[in-house]
Amino acid sequence: MGLLTIGAFARLSRLSPKALRLYDDLGLLPPAAVDPSSGYRLYDPAQLERARLVAWLRRLGMPLARIRDVCALPPDEAAHAVAAFRDRIAAEAQARERLATFLVDYLSGRGSPMSDQHIELGIRYAARTDTGRGRDTNEDAVYAGSRLLAVADGMRGPLGRRASATAIEALRPLEDADLPAGALLNALSEAIGSADSAIRSADDPQSLTTLTALLWSGSQLALVHIGDSRAYLLREDALFRITTDHTYVQTLVDEGRLTPEEARSHPERALLVRALGHDATADLSLHTAEPGDRYLLCSDGLSAVVDPAALESTLRDTVSPADTVDRLIALAYDSGAPDNIACVVADVVAV
Repeated sequence: MGLLTIGAFARLSRLSPKALRLYDDLGLLPPAAVDPSSGYRLYDPAQLERARLVAWLRRLGMPLARIRDVCALPPDEAAHAVAAFRDRIAAEAQARERLATFLVDYLSGRGSPMSDQHIELGIRYAARTDTGRGRDTNEDAVYAGSRLLAVADGMRGPLGRRASATAIEALRPLEDADLPAGALLNALSEAIGSADSAIRSADDPQSLTTLTALLWSGSQLALVHIGDSRAYLLREDALFRITTDHTYVQTLVDEGRLTPEEARSHPERALLVRALGHDATADLSLHTAEPGDRYLLCSDGLSAVVDPAALESTLRDTVSPADTVDRLIALAYDSGAPDNIACVVADVVAV
């Protein structure tokens, strides 16, 4: 059998011509020849096996960059690589199952037995921000108190530093406000509006900042979030990310056009679609805290460079919040620390 046209090869491999062109561009499955006059791609029938392997690995959800590496391995090594990816899929499925269980309990109003005993709760906390290796100035800002935790990541140099500080200052009065649980969300919403107005009044209208904050009243806490700083909850040895990044890349993940792993290395992963000073539509939600909970708020200077598994294992260690913050920032430095780093860790305790 001679060389096949892209249409004939697509039918035999059950891949679309569009997919074949993409795989050619990425070096995954280049054609055996290209017609010099028409530019048509021509494939050797012997390439069908590789085409099917690429399709199978893609159906597994394996990122294209990893598929390229696996296809270049000898069969035994490729099998080990696929087995490792299988184990990772299983671990992620368990994590999603735990998150789904948590959300079902949260949305239906059910909690652990301790949450119904009206135990008075407090928090032990620590906060730190670091310039990192890749920056000369620090545009991140943090705040940690007995009722308020906050992280802000400013952008565009000195005005970004001003924007992040403005966001924190707008929330700081809430630390001393005697607010019932029912007023937490309204108080945060008003503070966000004040911060956005102050940032927009700057000389440069492009001054922007993210903001992620938690405000406490008894066992209730309100979460406000805008941008790509993050909040995590460690509960019963399971780590949940309780914020969603407001980025262009996250929209691609939500649409199924990128996997989370591909998003981590995407060149536009830091492109925001929402931020204070631009589109200030913040996510607001109310949560119930339980003794033993550990919360992490951080800028993308931590979350974008530290592997999620390393993040989880560090948070699960039963060391103080201050030691945990130091360890997390050290992990960012181990990964190059290309950006400013902001980190707040808080443990919920029964008083």
